[in-house]
Amino acid sequence: MPSTSTAEPFDAIVVGAGQAGPGIATTLVDQGRRVALIEQDKVGGTCLNRGCRPTKALRASARIAHLARTAGQHGVCTGEVTVDFGAAMARKDALIDGWVDGYTESLGHTDGLALIHGQGRFFGSSDRGHEMTVGERRVAAPHVFLNVGTRAAVPPIAGLDTVPWLDNDRVLHLDALPHHLVILGGSYIALEIGQMFRRFGSAVTIIERAERVASREDVEISTEVARFLVAEGIALRTSTAVEHVAATAGGIRVITGDGQHTDGSHLLVAVGRTPNTDTLNLAAVGIDADDRGYIHTDGHLRTAVDGIWALGDINARGAFTHTSYQDYEIVVDNLKGGSRTADGRIPTYAMFTDPPLGRVGMTEAEARASGRRVLKATFPMHDVTRAELDGETDGLISLLVDADTERFLGGATLGITGDEIVQIVTALMHADAPYRVLAEMLPIHPTVAEFFPTILGKLEPLAD
Repeated sequence: MPSTSTAEPFDAIVVGAGQAGPGIATTLVDQGRRVALIEQDKVGGTCLNRGCRPTKALRASARIAHLARTAGQHGVCTGEVTVDFGAAMARKDALIDGWVDGYTESLGHTDGLALIHGQGRFFGSSDRGHEMTVGERRVAAPHVFLNVGTRAAVPPIAGLDTVPWLDNDRVLHLDALPHHLVILGGSYIALEIGQMFRRFGSAVTIIERAERVASREDVEISTEVARFLVAEGIALRTSTAVEHVAATAGGIRVITGDGQHTDGSHLLVAVGRTPNTDTLNLAAVGIDADDRGYIHTDGHLRTAVDGIWALGDINARGAFTHTSYQDYEIVVDNLKGGSRTADGRIPTYAMFTDPPLGRVGMTEAEARASGRRVLKATFPMHDVTRAELDGETDGLISLLVDADTERFLGGATLGITGDEIVQIVTALMHADAPYRVLAEMLPIHPTVAEFFPTILGKLEPLAD
């Protein structure tokens, strides 16, 4: 058993100042506990620094550019539209830096909370609890909460280490607009960033090894996403595996298994995420991560080691800001004697292309595999009055219902306000309410949500 003679005692250690960590730390401080909050980078985690917020700030600039270019469809004359890329990035930086600075100052001036900058690693367990090192400093506490998040996965592609490739972080700090951005990966991050840079003025090519982009979604959704991205001038290459990457005089060359190549000025790699648990020295306290680095927890987010919790992306219960934040709410509720659990949590998320996709519950493929009798209704966004009025008719709404229980199984709302209206279905699923509650509501006109009763009136059994 390691000596505790140099370990500084705390009531709790929180590793990671992302979406879950600070809330737990400040809650415990409010209860009179002394807490160490360890953060190796900037407070706010992936969401604030290199994920949700900076990308949505840039998305807003890209969307305004797109609206200006298409303003003539509404009788509005703008002339030639150009983007000051530096100004768009500066706007993003001002927003993010303000949030990070304010957040850091608030945590740094919280009595009872020690904000420690550095990489936390387990040292072992002792009579003082679990010990961690942060550089030369050692801390100990009976309770440890892990919220260390994920980073961009690095695929084993020949030559990748010889070119200056971008990940989701570095692409947000470019000082000049890429002439031609080549993106490896066809999922949510790749599609969101690809559309943004196309609207800024870059040529964009997306290379995806799966047979379609957004391949986790049902075919009708991914097909529509591909359609409107191609309509904006994005080149999509699917069912294409990358064999080699090389530097060229003008940037990079991507060679694929079909013998073709794509030349670009910049390369973005967006093929998945890797948990940051490999930095924690988990073996020192007896925690086993799976072969991908995720930590198993029970519904209360407790690991197999007493006194250690795993929250956020690293527990494989949802790699989103909102799931991480709800993890914090669940843990705090449990610490106060409550019984909230992550078991049975209804998955919901958005893909922030423009238009956005809102998703909740099962896909059609998952509903079919469940063995239930499933009803489905699909409605094109071009038949939604609000979408026609606003001139934003890309997308569709798809709803799934259990024929026997009349409960929603899932829904996909791709189109104008899709990220917002999907939460109506989410709320009903959480309340275990029958779909007829939504089918019989009095909606406001003209809105997208007013078509839910109409859509639900078209429910039919899934075709074989």
